[in-house]
Amino acid sequence: MTITLQLSDKTLADIARNVAKYPPEQKQSAVMAALIAAQTEVGWVSSDVINIVADILDMPAIAVDEVATFYNMYNTKPIGQFKLVICTNLPCQLTHGETAATYLKETLGIGFNETTPCGTFTLKEGECMGACGDSPVMLVNDKRMCSFMSKEKIDALLNECRAEGKVS
Repeated sequence: MTITLQLSDKTLADIARNVAKYPPEQKQSAVMAALIAAQTEVGWVSSDVINIVADILDMPAIAVDEVATFYNMYNTKPIGQFKLVICTNLPCQLTHGETAATYLKETLGIGFNETTPCGTFTLKEGECMGACGDSPVMLVNDKRMCSFMSKEKIDALLNECRAEGKVS
């Protein structure tokens, strides 16, 4: 196995800090935190990221891959600058979640698990985000939760992201 990627000292230190939370014989328990740290730096969980995390945690690469592909918070292929996840669980569906999802697809011209040709947006569907009373709910880049996503609020969010994208 040839690994061409190297993680920064900052990311390796973050992984080490998370590994230190567990007894040495249970350091594999830090796999989720290690994947998040690496994904934050690289942008997605590539096969190199899987192999690096596996080496650090003394785990088989397939075991790390199983975690990365089970949870939807890990991007197992490159994504756009803004990852938009809209809740498609029943409570959000009952309060216009499908309308919001359809509007996003039409506005962006992409479907779920696709990225706009310009690379700005990736659209994903997500399960419950724990804010059913605020539905429809969206998550931006796994960190910012947006509530009551009407067409107007979606337009405002997309415009904000586009403006931010031009600055960075």
